[in-house]
Amino acid sequence: MDNETAWRVRGVVLSTLFLLMVAVPLYPELFGLDEVTPFPQLVAFRPQLLALVLLLALLMLLRRSWRLASALVVLLVLTGGALMVPRVASDPEPPAPGSRAMTIMVANVLGGAADPAEVAHLIRAHRPDLVSLPEAQVEIRQKIQAELGGLGYNGYTVQANSAVESATSVLVSATLGKVTFGADTLDPGRVNAALPSAEPATGDPRPGRAGVVEQTTTRFGHIVVTGGTLGDLRLIAYHGFPPLPPEVTTWKQDLDVLRTWCAGDVPTIVAGDFNATTDHADFRDALGRNCRSVGPAVGEGLNGTWPADRPALFRTVIDHVVTGPGVEPSRLRTYHLQGSDHRAVIATVAVRRQD
Repeated sequence: MDNETAWRVRGVVLSTLFLLMVAVPLYPELFGLDEVTPFPQLVAFRPQLLALVLLLALLMLLRRSWRLASALVVLLVLTGGALMVPRVASDPEPPAPGSRAMTIMVANVLGGAADPAEVAHLIRAHRPDLVSLPEAQVEIRQKIQAELGGLGYNGYTVQANSAVESATSVLVSATLGKVTFGADTLDPGRVNAALPSAEPATGDPRPGRAGVVEQTTTRFGHIVVTGGTLGDLRLIAYHGFPPLPPEVTTWKQDLDVLRTWCAGDVPTIVAGDFNATTDHADFRDALGRNCRSVGPAVGEGLNGTWPADRPALFRTVIDHVVTGPGVEPSRLRTYHLQGSDHRAVIATVAVRRQD
């Protein structure tokens, strides 16, 4: 082998190795590393990483010896970008005749740091049927209800353990009738302090009932709303555990609970802070064939919700409204929420008529 051929082979080998080095953090699921820190954390910002890598690859074109590696990386990035096009180009399907329109709101209140008056303002403006309030303890929910006056929302809170962020609250419009609040729980022998609370639709901020309940199947509290005028439909307020470096397994376990909700044929809407994006393979697997995140389904899949204090280009989508069988995505918008590190999400869906 002459020197020129050897240099060419060396260039191909090094370029291929460089491509693999770039591909691993961008697509760790292809290498079985998507649950290994730091990859779950990096993947949450895959669109931004693709843009950064593309810029660097274009700069590499200036060096002749780097052009093959650059071309391979550009091809990888463009392929990744093409796979994301449906998230911003999808249009909602027309609702089936006789469908029922419902509005769902998600507002992570950051343990009470968000302004209750602003949360109430969004509720007044959009009149959602359900409001999912991750990180809202009983007193925070009651403050929001007090701001709503006599608008008519039933409230309930589940706090799965002593951590403030484990509290999840929900507000349900009185127009849904006499609904039932509950949660999926573990073995009754595993009990943690919790604060379930239900109040009438008057917005009366009197303290709710406090007691002890079984630990929910998710690390943070979740609430399943059924009954009333919902028929077979169930509404679930959810807050998934974050993929913290030492506790990625717990993050995955919470997504496995989402998987069980999506696996059946029960018409379902799950709304909240999922601490996962559509770039996470575990989230996509949990949705399966039955469930969809409304944002990507209506062309708002890159409308980031966290961290809210960053420019839109640097936010990622971890707050979702997820629809299951019998529920079609229609519209989604996000809104600034003073005091929170999340933007509020308001989605409209169409619930198909039940025969």
